Amino acid sequence: MNKLNNTIETQSAGADMGFFERYLTLWVFLCILVGIGLGHISPDVFQAIGKLEIAKINLPVAVLIWLMIIPMLLKINLKELKGVTQHWRGVGITLIVNWGVKPFSMALLGWLFIGYLFRPLLPEAQIDSYIAGLIILAAAPCTAMVFVWSHLCRGEPHFTLSQVALNDIIMVFAFAPIVGLLLGLSSISVPWDTLLLSVVLYIVVPLIIANTLQKFILNYEHGYARLAQIIKQLHPFSLLALLVTLVLLFGFQGEQIIAQPLVILLLAIPILVQVLFNSGLAYLLNWAVRSPHCVAGPSALIGASNFFELAVATAISLFGFESGAALATVVGVLIEVPVMLFAVGTVNRTRAWYECRAGIVGY
Repeated sequence: MNKLNNTIETQSAGADMGFFERYLTLWVFLCILVGIGLGHISPDVFQAIGKLEIAKINLPVAVLIWLMIIPMLLKINLKELKGVTQHWRGVGITLIVNWGVKPFSMALLGWLFIGYLFRPLLPEAQIDSYIAGLIILAAAPCTAMVFVWSHLCRGEPHFTLSQVALNDIIMVFAFAPIVGLLLGLSSISVPWDTLLLSVVLYIVVPLIIANTLQKFILNYEHGYARLAQIIKQLHPFSLLALLVTLVLLFGFQGEQIIAQPLVILLLAIPILVQVLFNSGLAYLLNWAVRSPHCVAGPSALIGASNFFELAVATAISLFGFESGAALATVVGVLIEVPVMLFAVGTVNRTRAWYECRAGIVGY
């Protein structure tokens, strides 16, 4: 089996939307109910968990985030960065939307909706924290579910793989400065030491561990098949870690949510607008420069989806379990699947229109 087929096999481990991913929104709703119930019954337990931290990093959450992130990063072969030039127009547009538009548009929407339009309906003490959570959510592009979205829109697998690998490298250097800048513009105090520690703990270290494990596994005979099998075996633990993290979050947020359930809906609105705006922008820009549809689809979806595992961990580290920032990032998880499935459907339904443009080559 040649290297091309090996790479495709590696990606295919995360390509199909399984039972848990398909009903992720349902599981999040169940976690809301379980977390609120447990938080109401045993608040002391959650308070004790919240105090297990070093340098403002909660240790149980750190372990859970690693369980979430490392299996996802095992899918990313950094050697595929050399492939970014093959579809340079799509790569360029995705980078512009991911890093030049998305965090700033989310900040603008947060200021508009949360800081102005919805302000009278939200607890005044949490306004800045909600905005901070929205900014953190939008500051990192997705690295895992993108493979699912790309597969569902028949995206070019090597473009998706190389784009995600490139985003992971950029995230190491760009995430903290962008978050710090936008929080500063929002007049929110930025604990730089905790922010930088979060980048190291939740991006750099997992990336090193995953890449080292990947190289070790690929040295064996049938390494790519073995790697795909290991990723498949670890996947349920990754999802379980996500769900446990959400139970913890809602255990802390439960009383606030019961008191003001409208908060969830209001936070979802700017996130929804942001996803639709950025996915539409990336899709139309690819159409304008005549990228093939199999590149435009994943480009639009990478530009819209969020690395919510990183966002949740960072929000907890910076502002705590009970903060509005942590709740805002969880709302992103809540609407991620249905909104992205809508975006996938739109990309697929408009394929014929897209490829009617002169100069666009169908695949």
